[in-house]
Amino acid sequence: MCPTSRMPFESTSDSGMLAVDTNILVRLIARDDADQVQAAEEFVSNGAWVSHLVLAETLWVLDSVYDLSRERIATTVEMLLSHRDLTLQDADVVTSALDHYRRRSVVDFSDCLVLEIARKTGHLPIATFDRNFAKLDDVQRLR
Repeated sequence: MCPTSRMPFESTSDSGMLAVDTNILVRLIARDDADQVQAAEEFVSNGAWVSHLVLAETLWVLDSVYDLSRERIATTVEMLLSHRDLTLQDADVVTSALDHYRRRSVVDFSDCLVLEIARKTGHLPIATFDRNFAKLDDVQRLR
C-alpha cells in the first residue's frame, strides 16, 4: 500500500467519483471475464473517472493484445466518451485526439492524445524523432 493511500473506496473528491485503472476499463470493453465484468460494472455504476494515462494504456492493450483495428479503437473511444457512468479526463482533448486519429492512418491514438494535451496547455510545438507523428501540425521532427 502506498504511504498516501486511503482505505478502499473512500472518496477524496467532492463529486464522490472514483477513478479506474486500466484493467477495469479493459474488462468493461473486452468483456472476457464474467466475474470481473460484473465487479467492474458495479464499481463504475455510481460514476468513475478515466485519466488520460488509463485511456492510453487501455487502447494500447486493445491494439497489442486484442488486435483491435483502428476503426474499432476509434469506436471504443467514442463509446467511452458517451458512456453514462464514465467521465474521461478532459473529454474535449480526447475528442480532438480522436479526430486526429481518424484522419491520420499512421499515427497512434496516444500520439494524438499527447498532441492535444500539449495544445490545450499551450506547449507547442512537440519535438519528436517519429516520422509519422511529425506529419501532424504543431509537431516538429528532430534529426
